[in-house]
Amino acid sequence: MERADHDLAFMLKYENVAWYDGGEVRILDRRVYPAKTEFVVCKSHKEVAQAIKDMVTQSAGPFTAAPMGMALAAYECRDLSAQAQRAYLADAADTIANSRPTTAKRMRVFCDECLKAADEALESGADAAQAIVDRTVEMNDERYGLIDRIAHHLVKKFPQGGTVMTFCFAETIVGMMLRECRSTGKEIKLFCPETRPYFQGARLTATVCRDMGFDVTVISDNMPAFVMANEGVDVFTTAADAICMDGHVVNKIGTFQTAIVAKHFGVPYYVTGAPDFAHPTIDTVKIEFRDPEFTLQAMGVRTAAEGVKGYYPSFDITPPDLVTGVATPEGIFSPYELDKYVKATDGKYRVVV
Repeated sequence: MERADHDLAFMLKYENVAWYDGGEVRILDRRVYPAKTEFVVCKSHKEVAQAIKDMVTQSAGPFTAAPMGMALAAYECRDLSAQAQRAYLADAADTIANSRPTTAKRMRVFCDECLKAADEALESGADAAQAIVDRTVEMNDERYGLIDRIAHHLVKKFPQGGTVMTFCFAETIVGMMLRECRSTGKEIKLFCPETRPYFQGARLTATVCRDMGFDVTVISDNMPAFVMANEGVDVFTTAADAICMDGHVVNKIGTFQTAIVAKHFGVPYYVTGAPDFAHPTIDTVKIEFRDPEFTLQAMGVRTAAEGVKGYYPSFDITPPDLVTGVATPEGIFSPYELDKYVKATDGKYRVVV
């Protein structure tokens, strides 16, 4: 059976996101890619959790790295009794799931699936680590498949020969929407704000677009208004770290201001993903703050004088009045009518990132 990552760019292939093998997890270091193609090698599940915290991988990358970290945890405790292995894995799940506070509830879903796979393996005498790897591939296939359906709905909103602006690195949906464009013969060009301070747009989004053969232009984060005014942008689209059931969108810092600009110029904004039942209202989301020193430098080169302070909220909140629609596997819904998505899925909770 063909895996769901077929025909996607290098960094979207499962093995190139994060992979467990032989008592270690290799994670593509997205902090330096594509200037360097390097993998951080983790020898323990705690090192995997730290790598996620340190942004070695980001966007949807942690949702592959986390279960691979669980496979490594299973390897670490393989010589213990079945009962002790279960306890060890439960502790590992807590450590890994909470490595990033804003996405902790989603990460918990993946870790819990790993615990189920390990339980089944322990009951049958199978290798728990391999069982978790196999389940991770299944989860990735399911997740990528759902995103492929999102791409099908989203791309219908792109005019032939249209111009699309993104923000941050929307991970799998970028690859899937470009694969959908290619399969349907729809030509588009893209503008990618650089997304400081990690430059995910410049380094990751733009590289995926280039690798898949599309016209892509990188702009600085203070250019979206000028570009929308002068370059005929047809659609603004992002993924989301959380889509609350009240229609608020939590995404990389800078999304909010770009959505305001899009609203001013009449450019529709479509966020992709699945409404998050774990966040009924925006009040349930904790915004993660990172090391402010990162805002005082660019790719390791200091740009501000010593003594100047930095400020680094990782995400911002876009209210529903700035969101044209939420593109989900079940179709596109108004941010004010996400209850219709719940009905369309029969209330089944899905993590789609």
